[in-house]
Amino acid sequence: MIREDLRNIAIIAHVDHGKTTLVDEMLKQGGAFREHQVVEERVMDSNDLERERGITILAKNTAASYNGVKINIVDTPGHADFGGEVERVLKMVNGVLLLVDAFEGPMPQTRFVLSKALELGHRIIIVVNKIDKDGARPYEVGEEVLELLLDLDASEEQLDSPVVFCSGRDGTASLSPDIKGTDLDPLFKSILDYIPAPEGDPDAPFQMLVSSIDYNEYVGRIAIGRIERGTVRQNQEVTIVQYHDHNKTYKGKVTNLYQIEGLDRRPVSTASIGDIVCISGLEEITIGDTICSPEDATPLPFVKISEPTVEMTFSVNDSPFAGREGKFVTSRHLRDRLFRELLKDVSLRVSETDSTDSFRVCGRGEMHLSILIETMRREGYEFQVSTPKVLFKEIDGVKCEPIERLVIDVPEDCVGSVMEKMGNRKGELIEMHPQGSRMKLEFLIPSRGLFGYRSEFMTDTKGEGIMNTIFDSYQPYKGDIVQRAYGSLIAFESGESITYGLYNAQERGTLFIGAGVPVYEGMVVGMSPKSEDIALNVCKKKQLTNTRASGSDDALRLIPPKIMSLEQCLEFITDDELLEVTPKSLRIRKRILNNALRMKAKSK
Repeated sequence: MIREDLRNIAIIAHVDHGKTTLVDEMLKQGGAFREHQVVEERVMDSNDLERERGITILAKNTAASYNGVKINIVDTPGHADFGGEVERVLKMVNGVLLLVDAFEGPMPQTRFVLSKALELGHRIIIVVNKIDKDGARPYEVGEEVLELLLDLDASEEQLDSPVVFCSGRDGTASLSPDIKGTDLDPLFKSILDYIPAPEGDPDAPFQMLVSSIDYNEYVGRIAIGRIERGTVRQNQEVTIVQYHDHNKTYKGKVTNLYQIEGLDRRPVSTASIGDIVCISGLEEITIGDTICSPEDATPLPFVKISEPTVEMTFSVNDSPFAGREGKFVTSRHLRDRLFRELLKDVSLRVSETDSTDSFRVCGRGEMHLSILIETMRREGYEFQVSTPKVLFKEIDGVKCEPIERLVIDVPEDCVGSVMEKMGNRKGELIEMHPQGSRMKLEFLIPSRGLFGYRSEFMTDTKGEGIMNTIFDSYQPYKGDIVQRAYGSLIAFESGESITYGLYNAQERGTLFIGAGVPVYEGMVVGMSPKSEDIALNVCKKKQLTNTRASGSDDALRLIPPKIMSLEQCLEFITDDELLEVTPKSLRIRKRILNNALRMKAKSK
């Protein structure tokens, strides 16, 4: 049976090429909202962090309808660190919309997500988006995408993919960049004509692969996937099997069954082949499991998720200010929260260490782990994290490290400083070509060479540079890389920072704090331009005598402190430092707080 009333598609693209904005318009024109209903922008980015950063972190499902056909749309993340999400959700669909910016053209992440879609044999519709942007070059970008398809060994059918030219912001599409469309009809028609309808036997025993997991406090884990064969009913008995481990087989019951309509989940009593459904009631369910009817428990093949490349240590906060600002501060709280994150995030690994107070957390990149830290911080957790480290592998007896493919787009006059920094960080230039007044450079660089580089890069390019990375491969160890050329300014005693003390301290480097901030001994209060650390007293008061009044000197002028974001703090810290994370503050501190003990340890 072929379900002509249904299509399942995913939208894949590089970061910031307009996936979520296009989905908004598809929903509006696909009748998901009532007329005149007020809908906020990028309605699919439901999580606060996604709204603030303007990026998609979790893959989302939604559905629009066109001419009586329901179109299930999966909006995927563009960042390399959330690649685990993309690999899985592609299993749920029959075709993809490959979205490419009409100015930037294909980027590293476009290549990554496209190669995953081609491996699965999906049909592709090329969508050249943002054709109304200044400097847009839709024809050239269309050619670049075809070159990329040739590069990735696409099949004949995939090379004949239709090209649609869109402006996601205006909600228009056309089949030629010279004709401005009026609505998204050409895009919807291409989806119905070109993306195959799901087919299968609705009377065969039920079978579904779990591609995504949601978690809800009330019902526990919710399994999301596409029905491969058969029909499922509410309260049906099922068997759960795993492709990579046949011993993990157990029975369960479908308590609730939902389908997605627009942005809502609608309870249904039955669903058949091709439907994307959400099932609750199966406690132990995880991504990659197959839910089957007990008559025929055959697992569906599932690609193992790519391994993590970066690790950090999360530990209980033991600074003098511990427990003042957080709601959850003990090792039990930290352990429960980290292991609960594993229920939703398959790319994450959490393991116990020798100490009961610290845990080793491995992820796909700095961004992946910083999102977890920020989420936990907002939930009221207080903890400490160590500097990020890459995970080495031994391949054929050789120590190997992860290598990233880095694409940099900068104004021509900044190329020299970028090349110099890349040389110091063991980067290897592969490709370089001009694009208008800008230059596009491509490097292969060790992952550890990128730690701390983003903020330097922004300074070097006066904020005009764009850098994107994607994991490339493991290669033999490239040798030592000098991490940072500056030291820390460290508070010498505990108390509250005083203007007088800060005024004398600001001559020694850049301060991170202003006046009236509580500090403790061993806390990092600034950055020294020299390579060694300097201990300062920022709590120093002015000694008054009977010949000198407190107001007789000029008013002291302080340079505004440098306020660092979470990512900048993670880039700044070195091996003998920790970052104290609380719901209200981010404090960098030395592992050994006492000045005398730290000096002794250093001299040893």
